[in-house]
Amino acid sequence: MNRTLNLLYILLFSGLLLALSLWSLRGVLGFSVSSETSVLDGKLAQAFEKRYDDQFPIKQLGTNLWALLDYKLFGEGRQGVVIGQNGWLFSDEEFDPVADGARHMRDNLALIQGVRDELERHDVKLLLAIVPAKSRLYPEYLGEATPTALRQDLYERFRGAARKAGIIAPDLLATLEQAKNQGQVFLRTDTHWTPQGAEVVAGSLGKAVGEAMSLRGNPQLYVTDIQGVDTYKGDLTRFLPLDPLFENLMPAPDQLQKRSTRSESEGTAGEDALFAESEVPVVLVGTSYSANDKWNFAGALRQALQRDLVNHAEDGHGPILPMLKYLKSDELKDAPPQLVIWEFPERYLPMLSDLSEFDPEWIASLRKGAGSDERLASRSGN
Repeated sequence: MNRTLNLLYILLFSGLLLALSLWSLRGVLGFSVSSETSVLDGKLAQAFEKRYDDQFPIKQLGTNLWALLDYKLFGEGRQGVVIGQNGWLFSDEEFDPVADGARHMRDNLALIQGVRDELERHDVKLLLAIVPAKSRLYPEYLGEATPTALRQDLYERFRGAARKAGIIAPDLLATLEQAKNQGQVFLRTDTHWTPQGAEVVAGSLGKAVGEAMSLRGNPQLYVTDIQGVDTYKGDLTRFLPLDPLFENLMPAPDQLQKRSTRSESEGTAGEDALFAESEVPVVLVGTSYSANDKWNFAGALRQALQRDLVNHAEDGHGPILPMLKYLKSDELKDAPPQLVIWEFPERYLPMLSDLSEFDPEWIASLRKGAGSDERLASRSGN
């Protein structure tokens, strides 16, 4: 009897091993590379290894099973996400403690002041669009997750410090809190706002600009077209590797409304169009909230301002690096705008940015006065 069971076990194990090996051959048979890929320097071997590793079924099975245990037993995902209630996901950057967070806040606030001063030297006004955290707008879906003490009043402190430094900083938290009664302003499975959230923020910024200054040039009419709704898996679902085996257990995808904004005079060509382009009075700098066309923030801002703008926002680099790049650009030196709108998510304020590509002495000069300027530093260490 024992011999029969042992034989059966060996046969089952061998059969499973054979099945997995045949399954893995799909990746081998479908492997192809460019004819220019070199064999001698190991690039062909590396490409084959990567292809096989990606297609290896045991790896996929183990990844899915481990993610299932974390998700169902402990209500957790991989590092990067916080699981909320009713299918809501949040970035863990809004909750995790930050080493030396108070010091980074002081440095970043001083840097913001330095940016303001540098722009003023070019006779350019700065408007700071502080994007409140998603967890701040939707605390009803957080469950047991709680932001650290440093982050609990971060938005108010950030905006208060900016306003004391003489920087225009509209209350976008109040704007979005009011707007969420009419529709969702942040995506449920993504870090970012919805096109509706981006639109109401653009409207608030347009009103603030109108109260603070008169933009040069003639007003332009912009029209936003709604082009349907797409099913959208947010960026935070990447930290829940349940598919393909347990995809049905993941939070339901968002419904993303597609919007596109165009100028009524879009057909203008020739010298008039070229002249109009040189007279663009507004520059937008920021993060993926501004750079990604899915949210149509730049388009909504054009419509709210009734002016064209140049978008220097970048995806994946935070708010500070794109701004420093713009300060170093020939565009600012040769054709300064009238206004720079700096979109800056609040969660980045206590975070350290890698500024190694810039001259340290220049960065230090931007931050000068960090210890003595009470307008910025007075509340940052509280």
